[in-house]
Amino acid sequence: MIHEKRVSVVLPAFNAELTLERTVAEIPHEFVDDLILVDDASSDRTCEVAYDLGLHVVSHETNQGYGANQKTCYRKALERGADVVVMLHPDYQYTPKLLTAMASLVAIEQYDVVLGSRILSRGALRGGMPMYKYVANRALTLFQNFLLNEKLSEYHTGYRAFSRRVLEQLPLSENSNGFVFDNQMLAQALYFGFEVGEISCPAKYFPEASEISLLPSIRYGFGVLATSVAYRSARFRIRQSRIFSASGRRLNGNL
Repeated sequence: MIHEKRVSVVLPAFNAELTLERTVAEIPHEFVDDLILVDDASSDRTCEVAYDLGLHVVSHETNQGYGANQKTCYRKALERGADVVVMLHPDYQYTPKLLTAMASLVAIEQYDVVLGSRILSRGALRGGMPMYKYVANRALTLFQNFLLNEKLSEYHTGYRAFSRRVLEQLPLSENSNGFVFDNQMLAQALYFGFEVGEISCPAKYFPEASEISLLPSIRYGFGVLATSVAYRSARFRIRQSRIFSASGRRLNGNL
């Protein structure tokens, strides 16, 4: 626990057999109350490794997508009593050592959402992020900061911490089951007035780490643009999107 808040770490997994053990080994277990892995129908031994490591494992019978995996992660964390939830990729791309700092900022109610940014200290390029992805990240972030009237260093990190209130109140069930889920969720948090903070986070790019291929990356980019336009339209009451509707479906029912 941190500041009397129950901390859960959720790991949305797909074919993470080769990196899962290294990731879990660096998690500061003394501050974590619950470790949940959701396997999205992996074809390797991800589930077996997770069971051997003592994680609470949930397995999708069929591949449902990265966004659907996260929905299951957060729903299960809420069911198991989490006050603070940290989403950590099990591919060892982001260092688990920052988990305590991120969870603490949420636990003390400094922020509702904390992002591990690869951009603040040039961690992305130093860690081996391909230049085309770095350029795309910066361009999309510039576009979103303009349309959302924010000043975040990036919107595309997969390392995030959330308060229970965020997960209960955002209409996350309205979001995509694909990769753009991350971006929609962050836009929702900003739209509904939650405080978002960032800390600098190094990142590593290596063959075993998960990587979005070119075509899904392009689809993600267009999804980010669509999310930003939908945010702006909803903010100015031009057109209301379900993902920015207070009556949208929540993970555990409309509260």
